[in-house]
Amino acid sequence: MTTPQDLFLVTLDVPGEHPVEQGDLSLALAGAELIDLLGVRALTLDGERIVPGPALTTGDRMLDEAGAALVREGPHESVADWLWRRGEGLAVAYHDTLQAAGQLDGKSGNRWLPRRTGAAAPADTSARRHASDRWESRDPVLTGLATALGIHDDRPTGDEPGDEAVITVLAAVGDAVTELGAVRERRRIENIAFDNIWRAP
Repeated sequence: MTTPQDLFLVTLDVPGEHPVEQGDLSLALAGAELIDLLGVRALTLDGERIVPGPALTTGDRMLDEAGAALVREGPHESVADWLWRRGEGLAVAYHDTLQAAGQLDGKSGNRWLPRRTGAAAPADTSARRHASDRWESRDPVLTGLATALGIHDDRPTGDEPGDEAVITVLAAVGDAVTELGAVRERRRIENIAFDNIWRAP
């Protein structure tokens, strides 16, 4: 199992302050991919710039796609730019990948895809147990990503990630989710104002 897969399953299993938005989850999944690729040395960070390493095969199709999508020629892409580019539609892609692998049981419970046919909850599989164990152990990476999505509990948090590059990615995910939330709120206010114009006598 990969960090993005674990994160996806945690969003279905663990209650948050509010339903996880599809766009927010997509950004966090893109960040999780970067962290896993950092872990296998498929890339390094130069400040906030992503510097690809040798092309690697990780054994996971989605991570391999992420590695192949890295910008290999300068100027290298920033972490923030990667999150927005790679994150587009990524939550749906992970949903479909996990469902095809039998990791989702087809029961209702998917809070961020309520209108998709066959909204899914995690199946009782080794993958779900792995994600749950990682969450219960307060894994700092998984906890950091989930916190950006408003998912946390009252237990003491685990240790902070020791790797500066991982901390950079987690901070970028938090900033991107906050930015997307601000965009949604601005659109909501604009829509209310537009409705009020039409309703005015």
